[in-house]
Amino acid sequence: MSCTAANVKKTLAVTPCKTMRGHTGTVRGVAHLPGGHHIITCSADGSLRLWDLKSGAQIGSEWRDDGDEVAIIEMSLSPTGKTIASGSSNGTVRLWDVETGKVVVKWKGHASFVGPVCWSPNGGRVVSGSNDGTARVWDVKSGKPVKGLNPIETGHLSVYAVRYSPKASMIATGGCDESGIQIWDAKTGELLSTIELDQSVWSLTWTSDEKKFIAGVEDSIKIFDTTTWQQIAVLEGHTNVVYSLTLFPNDRLLASTSWDKTARLWNLETNLQIGPSLQHKTDVTCAAFSADGKLLSTAGWQDKNAHTWDIQDILKTAGLEDLLSVPDVSPNLTPTRYLIPNGYQAQKSELKKKLSGANATRRPPIRPAPRQVPPGFFDNVQGSGPSSTTRRLHPDPSLHRGRSAFALSWGSRPRALLAGLSSPFHRSPPNTDVLDEPQQRPLGPGTSSRRSPSVDVPALDDKKALYVARRPERASDKAKRVDTSKWWARVVLFLCCASPSNDDGH
Repeated sequence: MSCTAANVKKTLAVTPCKTMRGHTGTVRGVAHLPGGHHIITCSADGSLRLWDLKSGAQIGSEWRDDGDEVAIIEMSLSPTGKTIASGSSNGTVRLWDVETGKVVVKWKGHASFVGPVCWSPNGGRVVSGSNDGTARVWDVKSGKPVKGLNPIETGHLSVYAVRYSPKASMIATGGCDESGIQIWDAKTGELLSTIELDQSVWSLTWTSDEKKFIAGVEDSIKIFDTTTWQQIAVLEGHTNVVYSLTLFPNDRLLASTSWDKTARLWNLETNLQIGPSLQHKTDVTCAAFSADGKLLSTAGWQDKNAHTWDIQDILKTAGLEDLLSVPDVSPNLTPTRYLIPNGYQAQKSELKKKLSGANATRRPPIRPAPRQVPPGFFDNVQGSGPSSTTRRLHPDPSLHRGRSAFALSWGSRPRALLAGLSSPFHRSPPNTDVLDEPQQRPLGPGTSSRRSPSVDVPALDDKKALYVARRPERASDKAKRVDTSKWWARVVLFLCCASPSNDDGH
């Protein structure tokens, strides 16, 4: 049989994929190990057990603390997935090594049984709550209680829930009575805020951005804005105590378990229930998502078993499969899109191969066609370079490094020289109202109102050429020209000006 009934849409019933049987007492906690192949459960029978998700069979023997086999109330997997913290009926907190299945640390201090335990985000500390109304914080590295945080007198008759904030700056506690939810400074133990409620609080969790705080109470789920600690939403549907809350890491999908014998899925984008409730024979104590979110594991109060459910199929049937997507986060960037975890890496690798092959054979990029100058503008100019019909408005500076674009060749005839120089230095026509003036440098202190001595290459404006004024001649240049002129040069200039021009311009 598949994980769901033959026709979910008609029967609105969902069945578990697998059921793990073996505990002799109530199963109080469940956790998915990294890798997606195994889960660990804890029980009031005093043991932890490792299970194979594919077959549903127990792996190896049960884990026990030799000589101290008291009931285990709750447990929590460390952020690294290598250690389990558990609370016990004799008031102790234990750390279990996942690889060996042995207890490596045991803390004593609470005066009554310990239920909820929670790891700090970096795995350096564990906070525990007890029926004695206190919370205590333990240092994992030193194996000792943290000074100033042992105990935290919560004011609850009994502490039912403890939870570190995602940034490890706060600890939230909730419990039995009408004392509400307490928010504590995680470093000093100072009370920061109180959320007043007239109901007992059984379960707590935060969104990963620390902007929302979620609490399971007598028969509903309440959501609070952490800026103001005001209630902003209520999720209704359960008919009895909401015993546990499990939030998928993308903050879009929430699972809850209740003493109404159901586990439920919630869309936190709409605050509505997703699909049918997951029906159990007895009250439901715990739930945990697999790393990819496709499976949810739960456990019942009296049936002593653990179950796994195909969440992906439920979401697909509801048309909400995208709720399992996670943000694509690049370093120092804000998440901008959502990707399906399993398919994304394969798609990314395939796309990279295609782009790599395309880059190996691709042609040079096509650039916009350059603006052109009027035909004939650069004709008869020495060193003019490319044809005037394809020359760019701003030529490449490397073409003119070490020489002028209009350098004179003393090997050419004077007549050709003068003809070449006459066009580009022609003065602007009188009707300048239809022509744009060449760009000028801003005037500064001590500068003349004349144009800059640099010559701009003319451009097209409504198919008309922009003429450039002749370079102004400085007095020193004029004096130098007069001083260095020879009598033979004057004769040559006179003959050139006096001789008639040929039909071809030479």
